[in-house]
Amino acid sequence: MEQNSATASQQLSMMPADNDEIYIDLGEIFFSLLGNWRSVLLAILIGAVLMGTIHVFLVKPSYQADAQIFITNTDSVISISDLQLSSALTEDYARIIKSRTVLKKVIGELDLDIDFKALQELVKVNNPTDTHIIDIVVTCDDLELSRNIANALLNVSVDQIYQIVGSSEPTVIDYSEADAVTDVSPSLFKYIAIGAMIGMLLMCAVIVFNVVSNTTIKTEEDAMQYLQMPVLAAVPYVGDNRL
Repeated sequence: MEQNSATASQQLSMMPADNDEIYIDLGEIFFSLLGNWRSVLLAILIGAVLMGTIHVFLVKPSYQADAQIFITNTDSVISISDLQLSSALTEDYARIIKSRTVLKKVIGELDLDIDFKALQELVKVNNPTDTHIIDIVVTCDDLELSRNIANALLNVSVDQIYQIVGSSEPTVIDYSEADAVTDVSPSLFKYIAIGAMIGMLLMCAVIVFNVVSNTTIKTEEDAMQYLQMPVLAAVPYVGDNRL
């Protein structure tokens, strides 16, 4: 009987108290961050330098060239049905442009050392809303190559669309030109800003974790809060010498 009573008491003593709560002192966290401002600043500088280095040595430049064609009937008299039909076929034309046949012809014409799947990743075909215009956009790490691919793709696509559709040949609006190729590489400033932000967040997270996980009793208020016991006496300090 006594053994059962002792076991029950032991089980009760192991049960967590219902009133146990975790207190997070926001003021302490704020002053800890403020007191460690040098560490935060150092983390910001390290993050910015690391991301800047990655941009300079690992990030390849990226250039974007574009060309445009116009899809519609070339007859002198264009009816509403002709406009509706050409608008409905614009999506089909966009698919023809990125077809294997067209891409392989471009690869052969330019003697590219890639397959059609790799070239397909470099090409994007857009159709602005409520227009019969198709934008052919090529993005790669070589300015002249992006322009050459865009123009070759434009020429091959015009012939291929005419052969498949057979009604009228698409009209070329713009060929790609060297001065129209844009540099779309991510900027160095953007990488530096991202690195600085990551460094700051990581260091702040480390400081907050240290504050929250630190369970040492440092003040009389801590003793009364965590131990639920009154403070009977305190040993003061004067500088580094204990009284």
